[in-house]
Amino acid sequence: MIMDKFRTILENDGAVIMPTETVYGLFAKALSETAVNYVYELKRRPRDKAMNLNVSNLNDIHYFSQNPPFFLEKVYNSFMPGPLTIILKANNNVPVWINSGLATVGFRVPKHEITLQLINMIGPLIGPSANLSGKESGRYFQDIQAQFSQELVGFEDDQALTGVDSTILDLSGQQARILRQGAITKEEILAAVPEIEFAD
Repeated sequence: MIMDKFRTILENDGAVIMPTETVYGLFAKALSETAVNYVYELKRRPRDKAMNLNVSNLNDIHYFSQNPPFFLEKVYNSFMPGPLTIILKANNNVPVWINSGLATVGFRVPKHEITLQLINMIGPLIGPSANLSGKESGRYFQDIQAQFSQELVGFEDDQALTGVDSTILDLSGQQARILRQGAITKEEILAAVPEIEFAD
């Protein structure tokens, strides 16, 4: 079974190419420093560029964060799983190799059913876009495999992807900020969660 193969790779600190609903990600065990280091090396990603935690439920977000806004559950129920990354204050459960020692950490709940199954099986995963650092986010499976010298395996589902990155919503401060405009607009966020106060 293909999921067993992915699970074995991840449990041995490897990485697999998995779809979200936006682009492909390079997924690896978030709580394994060896696995995270491997992905940094694969992507040639600067070490001061923090990773997000890919989780499968709101409880996991609470487990790795502190002082969340009172409307967090409403944001979650409105947009997650989906193309939204939220930034919250990190707590001591977040390893330094994930958030590069920052006071915050990002969370993503990818909507793709197979990827969510994998997160449920393994636990929190990192899943930065499947491309070399500085290159365009990975939209086509065959192109991604060609980009890396190593033969990476994964789940091919180009048709499920929009190619539009997730919106990054920073909820770590007194006022919310959109750090990257992606698939979900500020207007859509305000319509669903009018309690949010934006800095701009």
